[in-house]
Amino acid sequence: MWHRVQSPLMLADRFPGEELIRQGIEDLAAGRETVAALLVAIGLPRLRRAGLPVPDSTIADAEHRLYALLAREDPDSAHSRYNALIRTLVSFERALECAN
Repeated sequence: MWHRVQSPLMLADRFPGEELIRQGIEDLAAGRETVAALLVAIGLPRLRRAGLPVPDSTIADAEHRLYALLAREDPDSAHSRYNALIRTLVSFERALECAN
């Protein structure tokens, strides 16, 4: 289901943020606007190019919506949490691209 590199179970131990990305793909496919779904929506083009079968669903202004969601949960940590999530996404994308 995941992509042409390896099964998702094998990726879990190898790629940073794999569990978060997997959850985001599931949430996005189900139409849920979660932190994970918004993160996948942000990385959608690059994740697709790397071979992940991500849903056709898109979320407009995913970056702003992610920050707003984090700010609602905890305004004091929203900025640092947002940056950490983006770093996790980029690390996952890079690892996936290298594996391909």
